[in-house]
Amino acid sequence: MDVINDTNAKKDYTFHLAAFNGPLELLMHLIEKNKIDIYDIPIAELTRQYLDYLEAMREMDMEVTSAFLVMAATLLQIKSRMMLPKKKAEENEEEDPRQELVERLLEYRRFKEVSEVLGSMADLQEHFVGRAPLDLPVRHLPPESLDLNLLLTAFREVMSVKGEEAGLPAAIIRPEPYHIEDKMEEIEALLRERGGRMRFEDAFERGTRGELVVTFLALLELMKQRTVTAQQSHLFGTITIVWRNERRGEADERE
Repeated sequence: MDVINDTNAKKDYTFHLAAFNGPLELLMHLIEKNKIDIYDIPIAELTRQYLDYLEAMREMDMEVTSAFLVMAATLLQIKSRMMLPKKKAEENEEEDPRQELVERLLEYRRFKEVSEVLGSMADLQEHFVGRAPLDLPVRHLPPESLDLNLLLTAFREVMSVKGEEAGLPAAIIRPEPYHIEDKMEEIEALLRERGGRMRFEDAFERGTRGELVVTFLALLELMKQRTVTAQQSHLFGTITIVWRNERRGEADERE
């Protein structure tokens, strides 16, 4: 058990009377100052120093709060229990009277360490100056690529509109021969006429349902061959069929 060496205790107290916000803070100060093992507190000496501190507060007409008085009573009770004679068997079975106080001190120390970390973070934050949010324009980026599902959706919309405008029959009574290769040439011809760029729906301006389906398959084949590409400037925007630069150059040479 550690022994507290504090010959000029009352003199020291007069310089620290206003430094403690509560009894646990005072006890931790005494423990740290005297380098006491918190798990083996010399309760008699600690109680004496604690009571000397309260007496110094009264001598300087400082108000002693009820929390300090309750802790003083607790220390005296622990001290009296420690002084009671016990049999050796009872010492091994009975709980240490200081145990509850030790647990409270350990909990207080943990909270103190956390508060110090938060305090240092707050001090660091004072060195930073916040900036008002900028009124930046929202930029909608175009999709990186158009997948087949998106093109199918666009084709269904074209079929629906064309069917309403031209009264296309729901079924083809007399089959007509349409070839994908022929429709691929027609799409390429349309692109040449329009400077290598046209709207998706421009490829389906006329024809029966069967013919429009073949035209769509021809467009997919041109995309597969990397002759044309489908672009969209923004989400839900108009789909544009564009001739790829290298193939457009070949077409210009043929002309």
